[in-house]
Amino acid sequence: MLKDITIGQFFPGNSVVHRMDPRAKMLLDILYLVMLFTSQTFTGLLVAMLFMVFCYLAANIRLKMILKSIKPILPLMLFTAVLNLLFIKGDTPLFAWWIITVYPEGVRTSLFMILRIFALIVGMSLLTYTTSPIMLTDAIERLMSPLKKIRFPVHELAMMMTIALRFIPTLIEETDKIMSAQKARGADMESGGVLKRAKALIPILIPLFVSSFKRANELATAMECRCYHGGDGRTRLKTLKTAPRDYVAAVIMLALFAGIIVLNCYPAIP
Repeated sequence: MLKDITIGQFFPGNSVVHRMDPRAKMLLDILYLVMLFTSQTFTGLLVAMLFMVFCYLAANIRLKMILKSIKPILPLMLFTAVLNLLFIKGDTPLFAWWIITVYPEGVRTSLFMILRIFALIVGMSLLTYTTSPIMLTDAIERLMSPLKKIRFPVHELAMMMTIALRFIPTLIEETDKIMSAQKARGADMESGGVLKRAKALIPILIPLFVSSFKRANELATAMECRCYHGGDGRTRLKTLKTAPRDYVAAVIMLALFAGIIVLNCYPAIP
């Protein structure tokens, strides 16, 4: 169900992860992504995933949210796994049938890519789960502030990114309502071939686009009524400040990164 999709949602809390500086969380999340792509062993990926599970526990977010964040990406994960199974070659075939030949190297690469995508989505989801859209806007704008010297529209870009992220749950909820209304009118969206299912989506997409443009117009009107004219001269309710917990988190992440690099140096570790 669409209501199970949690991308872009924020879960308020007072945990140590919630209270971290959003700038530090964004930088550490980027470092986490680099760490995932640097890791070349299953051990390294498992260590990174265990660390992220610990972060979820520290943030008091239920672990079942991890499964919900992965649910929309399952088709991509399966597609990636199938491609690696079919196109990664090796020395000794593990399975052969007609024109399909599977090698142990393909199986290993498929499992590795699935774990990497899983860790990637889980790590990125934690950032939005524990950071409000307003704090994300401030963090993005502060981190990109040096670009203001070359007249880059930093504030406008940060605002657009945050608004887009904020409205993902709203659009998902709106889509679920439209689908339920169409099914109540007798619409069949699950049977038939690909073309028939694609045609069945038209009664959903049209009202969804209309509703999206209507919401965008209402948001623009509301911002104009509040005299919003960009970031020039605007003040902030909360000032972003780093705390000792941010430095501790950075040290832990750097140590974890160093450990994964060390694991890459030992081919004996799978």
